[in-house]
Amino acid sequence: MHINKIVWVRGRIYNIRSKGKNLFIVLRGNNGSTIQIVKFKGNDSNSEDNGKLIKFLGAVPLESVIEVQGNLVSAEVKACTQKSAEIQILKAFVVSRAKSVLPILVEDASRSEKDIQTSQNTNRPFPRLGQEIRLDNRYIDLRTPANLAIMDIQSGVSRLFREYLYQHGFKEIHTPKLVAGESEGGSDVFRLDYFGAPACLAQSPQIYKQMAISSDMGKVFEIGPVFRAENSNTRRHLCEFIGLDLEMEIYEHYNEVLVILHDLFKFILGGLESGYVQAISTVREQYESEPVIFSNEPCIIHWPDAIELLRENGYEAEDFDDLSGVQELKLGEIVKKKYKTDFFIVDQFPAKIRPFYTMPNPSDPRYSNSYDLFLRGQEICSGAQRCHEPTKLLSIMKEKGVPYEPLKSYIECFKAGCVPHGGAGIGLERVVFLYLGLDNVRKASMFPRDPKRCAP
Repeated sequence: MHINKIVWVRGRIYNIRSKGKNLFIVLRGNNGSTIQIVKFKGNDSNSEDNGKLIKFLGAVPLESVIEVQGNLVSAEVKACTQKSAEIQILKAFVVSRAKSVLPILVEDASRSEKDIQTSQNTNRPFPRLGQEIRLDNRYIDLRTPANLAIMDIQSGVSRLFREYLYQHGFKEIHTPKLVAGESEGGSDVFRLDYFGAPACLAQSPQIYKQMAISSDMGKVFEIGPVFRAENSNTRRHLCEFIGLDLEMEIYEHYNEVLVILHDLFKFILGGLESGYVQAISTVREQYESEPVIFSNEPCIIHWPDAIELLRENGYEAEDFDDLSGVQELKLGEIVKKKYKTDFFIVDQFPAKIRPFYTMPNPSDPRYSNSYDLFLRGQEICSGAQRCHEPTKLLSIMKEKGVPYEPLKSYIECFKAGCVPHGGAGIGLERVVFLYLGLDNVRKASMFPRDPKRCAP
């Protein structure tokens, strides 16, 4: 730090106050850091000009962007992230003037629930900003230190995902998001007219990453948007999210994929803990949570064992029905207590509740070679060994009522020969939401899309 040097800085006016003939401004930078800038009127020959500058700056609205030239001096400042220095203003310019009255203030949006609750019994209770007003004004809400840190961590998850897979011989691909028919044969698709022909937005890159394996690419991954027309208004569902997808050739058993997935998440979560310490701390200042507990070796629980764990602990569960959200959370609590981990894998799901392209269990076709990964008792990843045998695949499609014509090219690629393979699809926002212990996945999405929101 260049104390007693002239510096130029740019930032937003976060707070401003006058004290006698003096002006104090808290300037906030792009990363949420803050520094105090001051101007003293004084009693010398410059006092008139100083007074004009103080009057000028005092009228600039909060959240305006200004540039300041000033002298960086040592100071003790408790209210800023830069606690050992401040800037004495020489010149100041308004780069972008904000409206005088904004729908929300960053200061209000940055407070923890604990601070808000504590203030309710004082003469100046803090306002509690609801989710809708925050999302209506997301471009302001994103400026809070916690939200900037959440976006940093989201970026970190993507970077670490990509780094690990490159290190293990995967190549990045880019699959179409405009798909003829329906990408996975389901009903929850966004349909559109494609020059007179029916099409939809891709529910996942599933079909195309499998075709990449059929094209002898060996190991592939993609980071891209996924679209789900699910009318779900829960705290963990979005209609558009970023998918972290991978697919790989299998040589002996689908456990090869599970080993990769476990090591991948160990790499990602370890990388966050070591490389994003400040960002995690900033988030937890506003949104309290406990660190994730992660086992060194994969914790794999077979479906029948998972059902038995629930029953042993007093929770009803059917042998061949999918788990509800409540059951997932309870299973997470049980597994954490028994195996000392927040991250675990359940495999061998019932075949009837998995997609048509899932390979049945060769020993018992009631089950399948499929798996879900859970974090804090909620699913963050779903995957399986894929059915690469065209005759068997057609039989499953017929049984599940999946139409053939929209998937003709997909079926044909297996008729041209294809190695056994498996993979997984991971929801980026859900990983961030659960890793940080947030109360809603929308906090982990830059501009969330759900059944009731398609703007901003």
